Amino acid sequence: MERLESKIDTTSHSFGEQVDQYRQILETFHGKMDRVLSGGGEKAIKKHRERGKLLVRERIEQLTDEQTPFLELSPLAANDQYEDAFPSAGIVTGIGLIEGREAVIVANDATVKGGTYIRETIRKHVRAQEVAMENHLPVVYMVDSGGVFLPEQSRVFPDKEDFGRLFRNQAQMSARGIPQISIVMGSCTAGGAYVPAMSDETIIVRNQGTIFIGGPPLVKAATGEEVTDEELGGAEVHTRISGVADHMAEDDQDALRICRDIFKGLPRPYKEPMDIQPAREPRYDARELYGLAPIDLKKPIDAREIIMRIVDDSSIQEFKKDYGTTLVTAFSRIMGYPVGILANNGVIHGETARKGAHFIELCQYRKIPLIFLQNISGFIVGKKYEQEGIARDGAKLIHAVANANVPKFTVIFGGSFGAGNYAMAGRAYDPRLLLMWPNAKISVMGGEQAASVLTSIREAQLKKAGKTPEDKEIQDFRQKMLERYEYEGSAYYSTSRVWDDGIIDPVDTRKVLAMGIALARNAPFEEPRNGIFRM
Repeated sequence: MERLESKIDTTSHSFGEQVDQYRQILETFHGKMDRVLSGGGEKAIKKHRERGKLLVRERIEQLTDEQTPFLELSPLAANDQYEDAFPSAGIVTGIGLIEGREAVIVANDATVKGGTYIRETIRKHVRAQEVAMENHLPVVYMVDSGGVFLPEQSRVFPDKEDFGRLFRNQAQMSARGIPQISIVMGSCTAGGAYVPAMSDETIIVRNQGTIFIGGPPLVKAATGEEVTDEELGGAEVHTRISGVADHMAEDDQDALRICRDIFKGLPRPYKEPMDIQPAREPRYDARELYGLAPIDLKKPIDAREIIMRIVDDSSIQEFKKDYGTTLVTAFSRIMGYPVGILANNGVIHGETARKGAHFIELCQYRKIPLIFLQNISGFIVGKKYEQEGIARDGAKLIHAVANANVPKFTVIFGGSFGAGNYAMAGRAYDPRLLLMWPNAKISVMGGEQAASVLTSIREAQLKKAGKTPEDKEIQDFRQKMLERYEYEGSAYYSTSRVWDDGIIDPVDTRKVLAMGIALARNAPFEEPRNGIFRM
């Protein structure tokens, strides 16, 4: 492989200024993270602890193997929504190691509105199940929830991807032989009662966990019967009488110990064969990415400068280096794992699309995972390019991305606009993980372009109505549209709505991608398949 040589002067004043500016962006990011990690606030946390419970992330830490990473998914879900009353959408999801094997963990945070579900809570829960199904990973549910947040019921109950999807997914995973363990550590009410009932094995904490379809108030209203929580659905009831639960624990720590014991007895997982070599650190400091990350999307950045700070030994075997130069395609390794990288170096032309499709086919047949590094303004436009068949060539690339049989991972390190998002394995194309840097932008087009287009349309509408638009009116409208697109296109707007799997610090990119490839090996890579490429 060829060792890449950086052409960036990291000692220059301009580079230092960029680093300083990016550190401010990171300060905002880490500030938001610190706020959500505190859960539902001091009062709720105190009440939670007084009940003898561990906090949600303490539970995860004690369940997972010591000194191993936990990859939390979408921690900023619901950020800047619902008056910020639902930090992390009241649920923590992610991937960690339990007794040496990767597992998905779905854990309610009862300090946040009693662990109830809003729309983003469901999106996180469902997404975690999708990760488990795609990668054939066992799931642990730490149940401590009051069910649906009733004021939001119309947004969380009836549709295909709403609350009922959780249980459909459990049934599907069970049919595929994916182990599911529930630990009932608090309330488990109404529809939520099906989470433990549909799991392979269920643990319930004495005098703390409860499972019932209808709680005491509903029972009294429906039947007139007066009954306590414990009498209706406590640990004694479900381990000695109903059989809904299989193991009774004395407290949180005991429940976590039982869960780890269950994992010891699970069949050892399949691992997809791969040519894994000893990991080699990049030859360039990952912190230099702070000076390279595109803050001003108008300024081009050679994607190779990003790549060389992520891949092993900063080395790649570039494919079609001198053809379709607005896309870098290369074979490399990340922490010893073989990867095929597609990284944007400008807009997508016809030859760029053909090159990308060809490269993806190679990775398919060689069973090499694909890494998409997005910084894309879209496809080239204009009469010349339409006549040359840019739509036809773009379709080839989209065919290849959609049908790629190997695991795909997407990192948006700059802009992600228009159909370029699709061609570079956006969310709609099922990457195993889609991650964003804090500076990233995602929308149908850039703010400047959108504001210009919408302003032109506004001017035409006014003229058609016989009005002469004033310059100030037009400029005010343009500024309003620009601000709207900048706000709605930010990484925080995206991650709040669970359009991605989380925002990451650029220096963690290499580690997170390696974790993603490791967990993807738990499911066999499918055989290559493609549709019809319009020639």
